[in-house]
Amino acid sequence: MEAKAVSNFLMISPRKLRLVADEVRGYLVDDAISILKNMPKKGARLLEKAILSAKANYMNLNPNANESQIYIKKLYVDQGPILKRYRPRARGRAFRRLKRTSKITVVVSE
Repeated sequence: MEAKAVSNFLMISPRKLRLVADEVRGYLVDDAISILKNMPKKGARLLEKAILSAKANYMNLNPNANESQIYIKKLYVDQGPILKRYRPRARGRAFRRLKRTSKITVVVSE
């Protein structure tokens, strides 16, 4: 049995978030949470929240499951919509700034 959690529209670029996701993919949920708690990156907080949500979804579907045996089966980070902003430059010009967003998908299993 599997359970899934998705976090959308996160204000962090997928490239930065994938660095954190690669560190905990395949771990037991409790081990992954302890790793993320000691990581000094913004993406670690966002990923921790998504993993805990997936674990809660799994426990809701399977109330008799052993919490210590749940592991991260799939974890991937996709690109969300890009916010386009403009920054004023010299001589009346404008440079476009792309504020990238992310989408986290976590699948846990026992």
